[in-house]
Amino acid sequence: MRPGPGHNSLNWMKALKGSGMSFSRRFKCQKYSILILTLLVFGLTSLRAATKIMPLSQVKPGMKGTGRSVFAGRQVENFEAEILGVMQNVQPGRSWILARLKGQGLENTGVIAGMSGSPVYVDGQLIGAVAFSYAFAREAIAGITPIEEMLAVSGSGQATRSPAGLPSAFTPEALTQEGLGRAYQELAFTGGDTQVPDRAFVPVKIPLIFSGFSERAFRQYQSFFSRQNFQPVLGAGRASGQALNLTPQPVTLSEGQAVGVQLITGDLDLTAVGTVTYVDGKRILAFGHPFYNLGPVDYGLTTAEVLAVVPSLESSFKLASTGQLIGRVLQDRTSGVLAEIGALPRYIPLNVEVQDSPVSQKQFKLKLVNDQVLTPALVNLALYTVLTTEERSYGNLSVDFEADLFLEGGQSVHLEDLFSGNMDSASTSLSGLVAAVVYMLKNNEFKEVGLNQVEVKVRVVEQLRTATLEKVLLDKYEVQPGEVIQVKTYFRTQGNDLKTEEVEFMAPSLPPGTEFELVVAEASYIQQLERSLYRIQDFRPRNLNQLIRLLGNLRKNNRIYFKVVAPRPGLFLKGEELPNLPPSLKNMFSSPRASTANLTEINRSTLTEYQLPVPYVFRGALTIPIRIKK
Repeated sequence: MRPGPGHNSLNWMKALKGSGMSFSRRFKCQKYSILILTLLVFGLTSLRAATKIMPLSQVKPGMKGTGRSVFAGRQVENFEAEILGVMQNVQPGRSWILARLKGQGLENTGVIAGMSGSPVYVDGQLIGAVAFSYAFAREAIAGITPIEEMLAVSGSGQATRSPAGLPSAFTPEALTQEGLGRAYQELAFTGGDTQVPDRAFVPVKIPLIFSGFSERAFRQYQSFFSRQNFQPVLGAGRASGQALNLTPQPVTLSEGQAVGVQLITGDLDLTAVGTVTYVDGKRILAFGHPFYNLGPVDYGLTTAEVLAVVPSLESSFKLASTGQLIGRVLQDRTSGVLAEIGALPRYIPLNVEVQDSPVSQKQFKLKLVNDQVLTPALVNLALYTVLTTEERSYGNLSVDFEADLFLEGGQSVHLEDLFSGNMDSASTSLSGLVAAVVYMLKNNEFKEVGLNQVEVKVRVVEQLRTATLEKVLLDKYEVQPGEVIQVKTYFRTQGNDLKTEEVEFMAPSLPPGTEFELVVAEASYIQQLERSLYRIQDFRPRNLNQLIRLLGNLRKNNRIYFKVVAPRPGLFLKGEELPNLPPSLKNMFSSPRASTANLTEINRSTLTEYQLPVPYVFRGALTIPIRIKK
C-alpha cells in the first residue's frame, strides 16, 4: 500500500495498521519505504545539481559548443564557441583548449575582462572555463581551462601560510617611522613592466572595481594592481557603509553568473569580478585562472551586476557593481578559485577618524581581507584615499596622528607621529607607515599574527609645521658626577619664529677627566649614530615580542632626542644595547666558549636618553662635549 497524494506519514502508518500486518512488519515496511523515498529524492536532487563533464581527451577540433556568461544585469546569456584544438603542455603538466568565441558582440569586443570562468559546453557537457586570451586580438580567441583541472582544486587547508620573513628593504636605516613607511612604498610600488606583449597568451584580465575612491587615489594605486593581472576600473559599488553587515545572504548561484571577490567593504568597496564555472551544492569554482595564486585564502564572495560591457582596443571589460555578501573564497589556485556559499570571511576592521578643526570630524568604517600580501596594500590604499579625499591633495599639509593595531592575545602596537609637507607627501607617509607595520607583523618570520582591528585618528592642519635646530646652550660644560645640567635648545619654525625648549639631566658617574657627549638631534640622525656605534650591517628581531616592542618604539619626527654617550665598553647583543657592563659579565658574553651570535663589542655606550615631544617635524643635530671635573 503506497501513500497517495495528500497522505502524510501519519495517515500512511494508520493504513498499514489497518491492513492486518504485524507491528514489526509494518515498521520494517515503513522504514524501507522512507529510505527508498529519501534515496529517490536525493537522487533526483543530484541529477538536477550535477553537471555532466567531458574529459579533455574527448575534446576535438571542429566541435561546436555553447558558453554562458552575463553581459548585462544579472541575466545569463549564451554565446558560441568553436573548438580550434588543444594546446598541450602550455604549462608544466597543464593543457588548454583553444576556441573561437562568437555572439553577444564578442566579434567586436574580443574576449572580455570579467568573462574569466565563463563555462563552455559541448553537447551539454562542461569542458571548461574561458580563462586566457591575447591582448589586442581582432577576434575573440580564448584559452579554456579544462574542467578536470579546475575540479582538482581542493578545499583543504587553512587561510594561513608559512611566515616569509622580511625583505632586504627593511634594513636598520629604515627603522624610524618615516624611513619604515618610505621602505614599504618602495617595496610595494617597485615592480616589473606591466605591459603585456600582444603575442602572449595570458589570463583574461579581472576587472577590479574601485567604488568610493578618488580619481587621484585610483591613479596612484592602479599600477600596483595592474601588474597582478587586474584591470582597475573606477566605478560604482554599494552605497557608502551599507556593506558592513557581514551576514551572508541566502542565494542560489548558477553556472555563468557574475560574482565578485571582495577585498574592501564599508565606506569604500574594492571588488574583483569574474564568472561562476561550476556549482556543487554550496561550493563553486570560478575564474579558471589564479586570482593571486596564494593558495588557501579568506576573501569575501559577493553577487555582482554587470552595468555594461565597455569595448576597448586593448581589453574590453565588464563594468559591474558589487552585490550582497554570499560567502567566502577558500582557495586561489592556478586553475581557478574555490568558494563556499553561506560561509563568513574574517575581515579586519579599519576605523579612521579625520579631524580638521575642533568641531569638525568625520569617521570612516572599513573592513579589509585578512591576508599577508593584500592586507598591508589595502591599508595603504584605504588611508591614502580617505586623507586625500577629505583633505587637500596639493599644497602644504601637516598630519598629526595616532594609530593602534590590536593583535590576538591582547598585544598591540601603538604609533604616533607628525608628517608635514606639500603635495601629498604627508598623506603618503602616514599611509605608508601604518601599511609597513602591518606588513612586518603579517610577514614576520616567527609565527602567525592575528590582526584583530586597526584604529587611526588623524588631525589635519593646512600648513607646514617644521622646525630646524639652531643652537644648544648648556649652563655648564665641566661638571661633577651627579650634578644637574640645564640644556636650552633653540630651533626655528617654518614661519621664522625662534622657539626654546629646556630640559635637565644629571651628569653621569664617570672618572675625573672623562669627556662624554650630549647629542641633540632628530630621529634619523640618532638612528645613524646608533648604526655607527653598534656597527650594524643587518638587523633582524630575535622573536615576535621584540619585533612588537621595536615597532611600538620607532623614532618619531616630532621629537627632539637627547642622548648621552660616553667612552664606556659594552655589548650590542641581538638588537639590544648592554652598556657599562661589569668586566666579568662582559667577558662571559664575549668569550669564544659562549659562541653567541649577533654580538658586537662597543667602546662607546649610551648612558641615558630622553625624548621631548614638539608640535613640529624636527630637523637638525648637534654634539656637545662635556667633561667631568678633576
